[in-house]
Amino acid sequence: MTDPVAQPADVPPEPPSAGPAASLAPCAALLGGVPEPVLLVGADRRIRIANPAAHELLGARLEGQSALLAIRQPDPIAALERAIQAAPGTRFEARYSLTTPSAETTYRMVAHRLAPTGGLEGVLVSFLDISHVEEAEQMRRDFIANVSHELRSPLTVLSGFIETLQGSARDDPEARARFLEIMAQEARRMNRLVGDLLSLSKVEANERVRPRESVCMADVIQTSLAALRPQIEENGIRVTLTGAEDDTRLQGDRDQLVQVVHNLVENAIKYGGAGGTVRLALARRASWPGFFGEVLTLSVSDEGEGIDPIHLPRLTERFYRVDSHRSRQMGGTGLGLAIVKHIVNRHRGRLSIESERGRGSTFLMVLPRN
Repeated sequence: MTDPVAQPADVPPEPPSAGPAASLAPCAALLGGVPEPVLLVGADRRIRIANPAAHELLGARLEGQSALLAIRQPDPIAALERAIQAAPGTRFEARYSLTTPSAETTYRMVAHRLAPTGGLEGVLVSFLDISHVEEAEQMRRDFIANVSHELRSPLTVLSGFIETLQGSARDDPEARARFLEIMAQEARRMNRLVGDLLSLSKVEANERVRPRESVCMADVIQTSLAALRPQIEENGIRVTLTGAEDDTRLQGDRDQLVQVVHNLVENAIKYGGAGGTVRLALARRASWPGFFGEVLTLSVSDEGEGIDPIHLPRLTERFYRVDSHRSRQMGGTGLGLAIVKHIVNRHRGRLSIESERGRGSTFLMVLPRN
């Protein structure tokens, strides 16, 4: 009878299998480094792995929970169910929305059915934040709608008066003169709108290119005031300027800075009221919060009715108006402050607005000198 072969004493026994948890450990470590929320959901609809970003989005202690209870939204749940029942390699998408008191975040949820590999199978669920894409698309839609509205109004007026002049008012000199003046006003309004749209497009195209020209801000202000002299005199406005005697040179785009000062002073003239005072204060500062090195500040103040603080955060939005009817009557396009904001951004500066009902408004521009 042959003796059985003895096992060498120095060979350790095989460790018992750690089970499914051991096979998931490398996957969990890998998903832990992914910045987007990711879940691994088994065929039983329970979450097997949730990375830290998923815990932040959906809550703590997700492992072992039902994915249906964690997600809780009909369309994402339907996409997950279809992925669980689909063939390996199939993926389904849905929108997942998270609403908080301060904002609404939109995610594109992708449920990808994995092929069984090394004991790992199920559905990989990922969430990609697409809020910025949604916001950009909404801005584009709003912009097109606003431009269409702004152009439709004067075009409707022009069309109506043309038909009238071709018909009943053809032989009425007084009506013809009155209608032609209104048509000229509407044509000028459209011309201003198209000009501001072209300016805005140009500024946005160059916003990331920092200007390098040496510009004297005192000269920029004097140029702008000279161009606005007819409006200043017509409205009986008194304009004061302080700080222009100092060295006010900086790196910038002269034409764009003239446009900024022109828009700010023109607004102060329009909304400051006839016979009022517009104050411009130019100053050099050795430092300013949020800036390194010297800055130039320019404040433009009026004595008008002021602006309700609720409107201040939105004043630089395209086509945003506190009083739409009054703005159109004064020839405003609703794009002036949007252009100012983009030009100031291009110069790596900052624009702030302070106003109070009945006490006028102050627009403060801060620009780095170098």
